[in-house]
Amino acid sequence: MMRSPPGEEIYVIDPNLCTECVGHYDEPQCQQVCPVDCIPLDPERHETQEQLMKKYRIITAA
Repeated sequence: MMRSPPGEEIYVIDPNLCTECVGHYDEPQCQQVCPVDCIPLDPERHETQEQLMKKYRIITAA
């Protein structure tokens, strides 16, 4: 569990639900809005555009 000072917001990205915004946007939106540029893609979890689109379709079909 992550703890942060009161009032501070911390977001956690679930890699099982992340499609890097494939199906919604051209670029991952978390990286676009992050004020400190701290959201790198995980090199241990590389997914192709096709894999991300398949995940997007499964998630949005539910």
